[in-house]
Amino acid sequence: MPVRAASAPRRDPARRGAARALLLVVLAALLPAAGCADAPTPQATRPATAGPTDTALGTLDVVYLTMMVAHTEQTMEIVRLGRDRVTDPELRTLVAAIEVTEADELTTMRAWLRDAGPGATAQPHDHTGHGAGPADLARLRNAPAGQVDAVLRRLLGSHQQAAADLARAHVATATNPRVRELARRVEQSRTAEVRLLTAPAAGRR
Repeated sequence: MPVRAASAPRRDPARRGAARALLLVVLAALLPAAGCADAPTPQATRPATAGPTDTALGTLDVVYLTMMVAHTEQTMEIVRLGRDRVTDPELRTLVAAIEVTEADELTTMRAWLRDAGPGATAQPHDHTGHGAGPADLARLRNAPAGQVDAVLRRLLGSHQQAAADLARAHVATATNPRVRELARRVEQSRTAEVRLLTAPAAGRR
């Protein structure tokens, strides 16, 4: 059952494009250094042209967006806890790109849910099984200076893998073309980020 039609988010297209471009540039630059030169790099995708049914959110679209809003909010918390303590320049660059890109995605998803009506508003979500828990965040918060990079890599790598898994599953079930395209971009970018975050230390030199 479609939720009330959602109007296009009121955002600056230039800012949205810049955020995507930044992440693509960062991933393209860092993937070869991580020993993944042969891995496919996420491709920039052009938003689908809005058609008569492009703005209607299906029930599964609402569920996915609600879960991803909560997941992305937690990504931002992880980034805030680690960004100023990271010592590896490449990791710092990647974290900065993730922050910019996901802030933009968060704005989009909140707008789609808001425009779909009160029944589609994102609710507090349990991250059990696909997100960082309080103990994980505390571990990062309390990590000694020399261990922050390693703790952040493990935590963010696991967190972004969960986002990729959620997105991959929704690509097959989405009813809204724009939400499906968002899920496809999320799956591609998070998969590439995980590859960077989990690369062996030797491959990062």
